Amino acid sequence: MLAALTGLGLSTAAGLNAYIPLLVVGVLANLTDEIRLPDGYAWLSNWGVLAIIAVLLAAEVVLDKVPAVDSVNDVIQTVIRPASGGVVFSATNAAAALDKSTWMAENPWAGWLLGIVMALAVHAVKSAARPVINAGTAGVGAPVVSTVEDAGSLGMSLIAIFLPVLVIVALLVLAVLAWWLIRRVRRFRSRRRLARGHPPG
Repeated sequence: MLAALTGLGLSTAAGLNAYIPLLVVGVLANLTDEIRLPDGYAWLSNWGVLAIIAVLLAAEVVLDKVPAVDSVNDVIQTVIRPASGGVVFSATNAAAALDKSTWMAENPWAGWLLGIVMALAVHAVKSAARPVINAGTAGVGAPVVSTVEDAGSLGMSLIAIFLPVLVIVALLVLAVLAWWLIRRVRRFRSRRRLARGHPPG
């Protein structure tokens, strides 16, 4: 159970920002005993790899706060964020030892699949909502929302590792927020169709 919650929390964080959970897992694997990377994932704790991830994170932090550029970045991240979700879910399968269970270790595809699906779902909502936010705030909302997303990704990553039980609460909150955002996106698109003289579809 704890391994699944940790994986779900980290893959959710990857849907918001691909690089933050990777960096958190890699650094903590080096500096603490909270993360024990399974075989095949030692590369994630390599300081050279972490330096590259940090550079990519810096670029992401800047690009995601620029209106219009953030939407282009989201298109590129459609592949990267789900892949990151699969990596961080699978890379923390060693936490299954805390559950006295080896099922996930024996079925690595399950971690990859769950991580990819979770990250992709979060990414899809984020990508759909951002243009609406940019249009509704004349671009002013982009850096604010992006900063909140980055903070949320970092917070979710830390919660997933240190307090995985709270991931359930965090996921419920995100589900409610996603439902609200999806409704706003649909209303925005409906108004745009009406303004162009097309019936809502």
